[in-house]
Amino acid sequence: MSYKIGLVGKPSVGKSSFFNAATMNDVPEGAYPFTTIDPSVGEAYVRVECAAPEFDETCTPSVGYCDDGTRFVPVKLVDVAGLIPGAHEGKGLGNQFLTDLNEADVLAHVVDFSGETDLEGEPTEGHDPREDIDFLENELDMWYLDILEKGLERYRSGYHGEEKKIEEDLAEQMSAFKTNKDEIKQILLATDAGLDPEEWDEEIKARVAREIRKRTKPIVIAANKMDKPAAQEHYDSVTSDPDYEHLTFVPTSAHAEKALKQANEADVVDYQPGASNFEIVGDPSEEQAAGLEQIREYVDDFDGTGVQDVLESALFDVMGAIAIFPGSANGRADSQGVFRDCFILPEASTTEDFAYHLHSDIGKGLLHGIDCRSNRQVGSDHELDHRDVVEIVTTN
Repeated sequence: MSYKIGLVGKPSVGKSSFFNAATMNDVPEGAYPFTTIDPSVGEAYVRVECAAPEFDETCTPSVGYCDDGTRFVPVKLVDVAGLIPGAHEGKGLGNQFLTDLNEADVLAHVVDFSGETDLEGEPTEGHDPREDIDFLENELDMWYLDILEKGLERYRSGYHGEEKKIEEDLAEQMSAFKTNKDEIKQILLATDAGLDPEEWDEEIKARVAREIRKRTKPIVIAANKMDKPAAQEHYDSVTSDPDYEHLTFVPTSAHAEKALKQANEADVVDYQPGASNFEIVGDPSEEQAAGLEQIREYVDDFDGTGVQDVLESALFDVMGAIAIFPGSANGRADSQGVFRDCFILPEASTTEDFAYHLHSDIGKGLLHGIDCRSNRQVGSDHELDHRDVVEIVTTN
């Protein structure tokens, strides 16, 4: 599992419910602050159309599973605790929250779009979800700004007489965010900050910190509790607001997803996670049947519960990640089967990147790859596409 999705949100918005729905883990749920104290790490899945049927094969996954041609590939989901206003100053579980958050490649921010919880996670009515979205981005921006200031101090305290480049010092200071000097330089030019920090005022520094944050900690908004009447009005208002065009929104009902998964395990319904429909196959009670019909109305209206869509939007849409299948151009299978693996790689990964992902020795001995669909040889610098099936030819 090469990617980690950080699940964030203020207390009592359904974040633990989302985590449980996505992973079917049993972490505490409750409508009170800090139900989750330590981060919970679970195995969630993203869906990829399996390549095996194209080769007249039946896959035998080594991890995850395949259901009717849909491959469920595992990713790590981390339920991060402690987000309250002032987290960047250490309030609440602030310092631990930021440490745990930095482990994530992309963030899924669970927001109560029904407006029934305030900024502290207490029950209320008519709360504007914009406040939740703004305060998370503000906490992250202030965190990044503090680290940016330390990078500026590193730049100013460099040896006199040596040629100094601000992008190098900032990249070094912010290396934990998985950035580099080229990306930093691009950001400085794109934000019109320029490369001379002595000319930066407070507004420029804040703008630079925010842009670095947006590129290195992208966010998907899980618009949760969309099964409640007030949520739709809030959703339409927020998603049409140009101030939030930089964010991806997914209408979500964690409650509906978990209920369907539990019903599926109990053989009451036939449901594939993320599907836009389900079939009642068991004998539910009158109360269960009524609840399932309410859920059916929701998934019909929103084309699913949204939980799977949040994870997949985070990885494939926002991060631009791609799924790659190791293959064999001549159809060989080992004793353990075929199409055993499916790996999630960064956008623009090459044959060489894939070889090293499999094993450093394979990468070092790489000769070339073979596109198993066309049986065409591809070079080490060939850029891979989503769902490519590639055989690696190596001396090791």
